[in-house]
Amino acid sequence: MPPLLPSSERGELALRGGQSSFAYVAATPDGRRKVGVLQARDARHLNEQLRRSRLVPLQTWSLPGWLGLGSRKVSLKDQAELHTQLAQLLTRGVPLVEALDVTAATVSVSTRPRVERMREMVAAGSSFSESATSVQVFDPVTIAVYRAAERTGDLGGAAKQLSITVRRQLQLGNKVITLMLYPMIVVTISILVAIVIITFIVPRIVGALEGAQVQLPLVTRAMSDTGLFIQAQWPWLMVGVAGLLVGAFVIRRRIFAFVSWASRRVPILKTVVLTQESARFFTVMAAMTRSGITLGDALGVASGAISHPQLRAELGMLRTRLIEGGILRQLIDSVSSLPLATRRLLIAAERSGDLESAFATLADDLTDELDRNTARLLAVLEPMMIVGMFLFIGSMLLSIMIPMMQAATNVG
Repeated sequence: MPPLLPSSERGELALRGGQSSFAYVAATPDGRRKVGVLQARDARHLNEQLRRSRLVPLQTWSLPGWLGLGSRKVSLKDQAELHTQLAQLLTRGVPLVEALDVTAATVSVSTRPRVERMREMVAAGSSFSESATSVQVFDPVTIAVYRAAERTGDLGGAAKQLSITVRRQLQLGNKVITLMLYPMIVVTISILVAIVIITFIVPRIVGALEGAQVQLPLVTRAMSDTGLFIQAQWPWLMVGVAGLLVGAFVIRRRIFAFVSWASRRVPILKTVVLTQESARFFTVMAAMTRSGITLGDALGVASGAISHPQLRAELGMLRTRLIEGGILRQLIDSVSSLPLATRRLLIAAERSGDLESAFATLADDLTDELDRNTARLLAVLEPMMIVGMFLFIGSMLLSIMIPMMQAATNVG
């Protein structure tokens, strides 16, 4: 078993994630070829991982860091599986090292090296929270919950609660993906149909109409010239599209930041975004308070788990004033981003000393409200997208049909 790293090297490992990205080509037991990407400390460690997965490495390449793959986060699906397995095993008395060994076989291939590294560090004497911090398996919220559970000796109970929390976050994320998927599909179909019409249909019809000496509108001629240009320059246009995609990938964080900024200002969408952020906040608060973390520490970690600027700033101010000696029931009203009913419920729960149940109840209620808001938003988007698609494609069809009707009138 490798020795425990010194504290300085553990700090460096935490900053770097302890992993580099490698692309590989490997042979499977049945003779086929498999291509993929894995994180490993070095090429030797990569080969060990592939052999454990019954793969024979044929060729490997180290990927550059600007691709962002070396710091790739563990998916929520893998985190949920890890929490679930740990909860089932630890609550039945299975030692932590053996539980991690079993858990490593249940997660995806890309996450398995991190779990195996955690097992090695725990076996060498590190605590579970220290090993998870070093290999960056979890976010700071989860690390804080596990660190508190280590002090109380209820690591299995914390894993069970975190499993529920992460699966709830998966549900929230799936709702947002569903909400974004519909307009993306409609816009993509509209663009593809428009390209086909402009490139292949319009030039042929315009050529026939010009042969019949029909005077064409300016819009129709512009569409025909655009289609002919696409036919003649399509290789360069494909290169340009590829360049745009690469550029979008490089600045993807700025694009996501702009989309997030815009979503908080669209009248219908901003309600859905705020509900989602509030549900995430109360879900984290429920998990942390059940693990015995103090309210001030829980607020500091949970407010960092949300991205809504106004709600995050108000919660940060609440925590600061609470630490300075303020009374929670008087400070809750300052969080104006939360609905009045939510604030009144928190005040009543604080008076009765049952904030833990209130956080769990609000997390469930806001998740249900997010379902309703998402369905309502989809009901509004669907007719708007249909009308927009009709106007976009219908205008092109009209620019073709009008000259054709004029030609038919001339013939008559």
